[in-house]
Amino acid sequence: MTDLDLQGIGMTSRRTRERMISRLREQGIKDERVLEVLLATPRHLFLDEALAHRAYEDTALPIGFNQTISQPYIVARMTEILLAAGPLKKVLEVGTGSGYQTAVLASLVHQVCSVERIRPLQDRARQKLQRLKLFNVMMRHSDGGMGWPEQGPFDGILVTAAPEEVPEELLEQLAIDGRLVIPVGGNRQQLKLVIRKEERVFETRVLEDVNFVPLLSGTIR
Repeated sequence: MTDLDLQGIGMTSRRTRERMISRLREQGIKDERVLEVLLATPRHLFLDEALAHRAYEDTALPIGFNQTISQPYIVARMTEILLAAGPLKKVLEVGTGSGYQTAVLASLVHQVCSVERIRPLQDRARQKLQRLKLFNVMMRHSDGGMGWPEQGPFDGILVTAAPEEVPEELLEQLAIDGRLVIPVGGNRQQLKLVIRKEERVFETRVLEDVNFVPLLSGTIR
């Protein structure tokens, strides 16, 4: 893959990315650090070539295995919420997927621990992250709802698939003052922010309605 592939041309060019950033500002994204990283991160790299020309549309797109790459607004919004209280050192991402959200996080925090239940997606994402020289990501092939307790506690946890309820295992892996950003629900899903105030005290805020693939148990090789 050449530098031109990373920079993009035509519908994947920097000008197209700049239009995406303008839309995100209009949609209420204010964190300039997040906007700068989304501008710099080649979303088209994380899609099949046949869909690359749609990379900077504000829409979720298929990546195989009934999974999607989240729309840019959702990636920006969840990242902005996660970082709203200040810089984070160690973040758990539940659902590596394409690796796009992983790349955005890796550009903004000290270390990302990312778990993915579908091995082929994880392998593909690892290659993309290496291509972008993002070496502060640890990956694990496992059931996402269980998190990664051996690496916890985490300053932040970001979940990219929706469970019916917030998993207790993830709450236990959150550091004091840590922030969990997670879509929750079945037919109707809501994006929630959970902040761990004390050992057994959690503050939950409902942010907005969202639409994610469900968080499933088990692994696929």
